[in-house]
Amino acid sequence: MISVLFAVLTAISNGSASVLQRRAASTVPDSDALHLSLIRQLVRKRVWLAGICMVIVAAVCQAVALATGPIAVVQPIFVIELPSTLLIAGYVFRSRLPRTAWYGVAAVTCGLTLGMATAAPGGGSETVQGLVWVPALIATVVFEGVLIGFAQRVRGNTRAALFGLAAACGYALTAALMKDAMARLEDGDGIVKLFESWQLYGTAVAGVGALFLLQNALQAGSLVASQPMLTLGDALISITYGVMLFGEHMRTGWWLAPELFAVALIAAGCMELARSPLASGSAPAKSRVM
Repeated sequence: MISVLFAVLTAISNGSASVLQRRAASTVPDSDALHLSLIRQLVRKRVWLAGICMVIVAAVCQAVALATGPIAVVQPIFVIELPSTLLIAGYVFRSRLPRTAWYGVAAVTCGLTLGMATAAPGGGSETVQGLVWVPALIATVVFEGVLIGFAQRVRGNTRAALFGLAAACGYALTAALMKDAMARLEDGDGIVKLFESWQLYGTAVAGVGALFLLQNALQAGSLVASQPMLTLGDALISITYGVMLFGEHMRTGWWLAPELFAVALIAAGCMELARSPLASGSAPAKSRVM
């Protein structure tokens, strides 16, 4: 129960961060993509710094969630980040969500419920055994390299989608490394073992890399292109890490049919919600107070 609660808090924080960062990154020219100048320009924007604060809050909540629950349970819950963010933004800006946006909220919520009920993820170990990390890291690097390579050859929403998926892979890897690192705290001298583990520092590197890729995704195109790839990619890749690295399990066979339907519901809902003006960081002029 604790893991689910903190997973929900993580989703709310991450969703808020994405919207704030999109609002800032959309003002940066395409020529700054994949350059440190992108970050230099963003750190001068208070709205982007607010987004980073939300990223830090999300990281703390995620660490607690992963320390108390399977990665295949925690990470998929993050698909609610966009619906929850829009509901909060609608309240703050006193702007009603259109009916189609409510359909999107319903689709994501129903999709998550159906997916978790039919997949029934769980089980597994708290740590990764032996050298299992080696092939996983090699596969991740190759996958990321292919996505980034293709993203550099295209523009607009296609580029945003590819960078979004690359960022999702980075965040999923960050979660897997974080879970493996946090397991060290269960020992008597856990703090010492935590800071001696390479997974802790790998978490920091993967997290920063994922954040950088996310800025490029948000700068390249609309949330309609990047958010579904980010949201679904994170959930599905995290489940893969959970199964392959931690030995977690989920239902297969005929259960795959409702699971795929759940994924389709979530994707459709995210695309509809990402079209909302609130998702792009804008609000009605009369409600702006900053």
